[in-house]
Amino acid sequence: MVRKIMIAGNWKMNGCLEDGVKLAKEVASAVKSRNKCPCEFVVCPPFTLLYSVKKALRGAKVALGAQDAHFNVKGAHTGDISPVMLKNIGCSYVILGHSERRADHFETSKLVNKKAVAAHENGLKTIICIGETEKQRDEGKTIEVCSAQIRESVPDNATAADTVIAYEPVWAIGTGKTPTASDVEEVHAAVRKVLSQKLGNRVASAMRILYGGSVKPNNAKEFLSLPDVDGALIGGASLKSEDFMSIADSVC
Repeated sequence: MVRKIMIAGNWKMNGCLEDGVKLAKEVASAVKSRNKCPCEFVVCPPFTLLYSVKKALRGAKVALGAQDAHFNVKGAHTGDISPVMLKNIGCSYVILGHSERRADHFETSKLVNKKAVAAHENGLKTIICIGETEKQRDEGKTIEVCSAQIRESVPDNATAADTVIAYEPVWAIGTGKTPTASDVEEVHAAVRKVLSQKLGNRVASAMRILYGGSVKPNNAKEFLSLPDVDGALIGGASLKSEDFMSIADSVC
């Protein structure tokens, strides 16, 4: 089955107004110039930039995503933002369960699942992140950990239309370290097998699984050419439009 490659940028906690708008305009212009590129593009800026980035992307085939969402649509949740608010401002996607949220905010897979259900119910597509720590990797638990996160984080009624998975080994995020191509393919194949067990073969074969973790222009082609890798969730390299688009060019 042919799955459309996704090139998604997670800007994390980076960018004030002027720089964020400038970056968004650069990405928009670059995507417009590649009108035959088969990729789906997504950028996920901080909450403070969502509205301005949405305007800066106008006319370009680049979807807007957020970096988190609460599981309630409104209420007394100081500092949080609801899926309804994100949808209203123009978001199509939301990243959930990123390792930095799991570590810094003690988010469990059960909570990620609850957030994903709420996102889907309110018209947002989710990019659900999974990945093992270096300790877990050294103990040979990569497949076990990632499989458990899939089973617990992904809603039982998830579809290929509303859910994307992103495998990001925690030890490779922002470190410059990367797993081998064979390691990545092994994990992606295992993840698809678990998705098949959970959601059925048809959904699993159509669902996209991205790779993330120190993805750069010089290693993107190797990863994106793997059979079960359907795109990239890019961190640091998404903060420079040239690097972000160079990664896309490896498959365009």
